[in-house]
Amino acid sequence: MNFGPIRFIPGENRGKFPNCNSIYIEKAGLLIDPASNRDTIRRIRDREGIEIVCLTHWHEDHFMHLDLLDNVPLWTSEKDAEPLAGMDIFLDWYGIGKPDGKELREIIRPRLEKQFHFKPRIPDRFLKDGEIIDLGNVTLEVILTPGHSPGHLAFFFREPEVLFLGDYNLDTFGPWYGDPYSSLEQTIDSINRLRKVPAKTWIAGHGKGIIEEAPEKRWDFYLGAIQRRENELMDFLAISRSLDEIVERWIVLGKPMEPLIYYKFGEKAHMLKHLDRLVDKGLVQCQNERYRRV
Repeated sequence: MNFGPIRFIPGENRGKFPNCNSIYIEKAGLLIDPASNRDTIRRIRDREGIEIVCLTHWHEDHFMHLDLLDNVPLWTSEKDAEPLAGMDIFLDWYGIGKPDGKELREIIRPRLEKQFHFKPRIPDRFLKDGEIIDLGNVTLEVILTPGHSPGHLAFFFREPEVLFLGDYNLDTFGPWYGDPYSSLEQTIDSINRLRKVPAKTWIAGHGKGIIEEAPEKRWDFYLGAIQRRENELMDFLAISRSLDEIVERWIVLGKPMEPLIYYKFGEKAHMLKHLDRLVDKGLVQCQNERYRRV
């Protein structure tokens, strides 16, 4: 589907992880988030040309086919560049520590190499918040939207009024802020900033991708997921709970999934973000490594 020169490339399996949706700007040859479909990206490269590749952020489900574009200049934010430089740094950014995270590192490392074709990359250009880029047939505005990652970027194409949201997906699941360098508060701020962009079409990094109706209710429900999670956590903390008990409640993911060690890690990371926030607000106390609401 096209919106002027902006071509939407749906990810495999409806853009669900480990794939995402991509955007290609015709004539300008700019590709954003090369993780939609390997054959499609290869075909565009060979027949139409890819002159620049951009990443909204550093996560593997957004660069899976970047290895097809080794000689193409890479643009992303400076704050998300570091983990792209090497495998060990990448794993460290996920908070998978070398001593206690050895088992999980051994699971993820070969997957990154084989499934996601990870290769160290140093970006050729750092994109900055508010930067305006004339691509010839469309004007691109860079919007820094930290929270999901420290340097997450969204892209607003001014003439067709299309906003590419990256991983602020406006889906029913809600925002993801489970990495060590993710921020729950910045996520809220970025969502509120994005909803003010005067777009007529919104494109999400995952799922169906294209949203053409004014999404005020979507924004409310998406942002509201944070409070719904927090409310359920507070109810659960009516009595003292250990962190393991809280994680096994599966407030964010809803249910355990396989590989369990991987998804349990993500659930724990989210819950720690909420627990830290509630403790800071004085709404929850932690004593002897057990949590209870005040």
